[in-house]
Amino acid sequence: MNISFKKLVYSAFLLGGTCLNAQGQNPIIQTSYTADPAPMVYNGKVYLYTSHDEDHSTWFTMNDWRLYTTEDMVNWTDHGAVLSYKDFSWGKMNAWAPQCIERDGKFYMYVPITDRNHKNGIGVAVSDSPYGPFIDPLGRPLISNSMADIDPTVFIDDDGQAYLMWGNPVCYYVKLNKDMISLDGEIGQFPNTVAAFGKRKGKEDPRRPTTYEEGPWLYKRNDLYYLLFAAGPLPEHIGYSTSTSPTGPWQYQGVLMPTEGKSFTNHPGLVDFKGKTYLFYHNGALPGGGGFTRSVCVEEVKFNENGTIMPLTMSHGIAEGLSQLNPFRKNEAETIAWSEGVSTAQNEGVGNYVIAEHDGAYSMVKGVDFGDVGATTIHLRLATTHNGNVSVEVRLDGLEGDLIAEVEVPLTGGSDRWALVKKQLTKVTGAHDLYFIYKGKAPKDVLYFDYWMFSK
Repeated sequence: MNISFKKLVYSAFLLGGTCLNAQGQNPIIQTSYTADPAPMVYNGKVYLYTSHDEDHSTWFTMNDWRLYTTEDMVNWTDHGAVLSYKDFSWGKMNAWAPQCIERDGKFYMYVPITDRNHKNGIGVAVSDSPYGPFIDPLGRPLISNSMADIDPTVFIDDDGQAYLMWGNPVCYYVKLNKDMISLDGEIGQFPNTVAAFGKRKGKEDPRRPTTYEEGPWLYKRNDLYYLLFAAGPLPEHIGYSTSTSPTGPWQYQGVLMPTEGKSFTNHPGLVDFKGKTYLFYHNGALPGGGGFTRSVCVEEVKFNENGTIMPLTMSHGIAEGLSQLNPFRKNEAETIAWSEGVSTAQNEGVGNYVIAEHDGAYSMVKGVDFGDVGATTIHLRLATTHNGNVSVEVRLDGLEGDLIAEVEVPLTGGSDRWALVKKQLTKVTGAHDLYFIYKGKAPKDVLYFDYWMFSK
């Protein structure tokens, strides 16, 4: 997907007048359209599972679920597709909003799928790793209750009890057994009352008397439970309710994030990470973006003394990382804070890699710390199908920042054939943002980029 930065700045009004800039965070993924963010914190990382809007989609055309990870909240590593509706023997289409959770060293991913009878259901896939591969242990939906079976959220309470919630236009819930793939008791439904979810504005609809629409997300803080949800009428905003129990009764707390961002849907995901709390959501801010071509964003969350959440608006996102990146280890090229003209792909030889789609495309990582000793050599694993005049410029702190290396890319013959290129440079010390600018007068796919690292 070719994302033009000039177009992105020009369309800043999509975020209610907020001006996006290349130093900002949002949207946090620029190489694909992503939606329905489902963050999971595990072993010092945020694992962000998303749905995936296909390019040029004019409906909810979504075939797989993607994974992105971060340790610092600004640089995100693309792990590609980790699950598809095609991995379920009973699945027909519609890889919509997912959520993944860890229990006892296994990872359970709950996903809505339309089956071969064109009925919605919620499946579960299991893996020994958060990166997959995931398999369907049931061979059938876990939930097949009604056409409202979409947008699952899963939560394990402090006492070990697991809950699954989902639904549009009402919110269903059920307890899960410890195996996480079977139900503990009957399916319930939260009363769709104004007290629980707020009064809906606009034309009265007996099926939708409240603001609750879809996309529930359950979160807990200081013994208080928060039920976030996509709220109506369309275009959606994000609302939330609180309770002292995961099964209610719920008390509506109001609008958390108003309608913004050129997408008529939204979807919340809320997690704590390294002492901070973050709200993930989606909008249509990228070029070509809209209600069916969405992009995931993130904001830091603050709480009032009474436990309510301070209202948020969509912004440029997080500017400073929680930690700095080590340049003296192998860093994947698909670890990106910001990019333009870049997409990603994967093959069996190297896994995921970056594709520079045109001359002048670039990717950037934030907060690379070379320390006092510094670096004198850079190593890059590269490939191209073009003969001559293909290179990577490595610059500090900007597209026109100090040029520390210009690396020629040798002809390898394709993305399945790679060359490890080494280049000496003037010593670099201290912390910098690192820009890789891709040069080549090729009609398409200028070069392929697998990883980089520096040496002292």
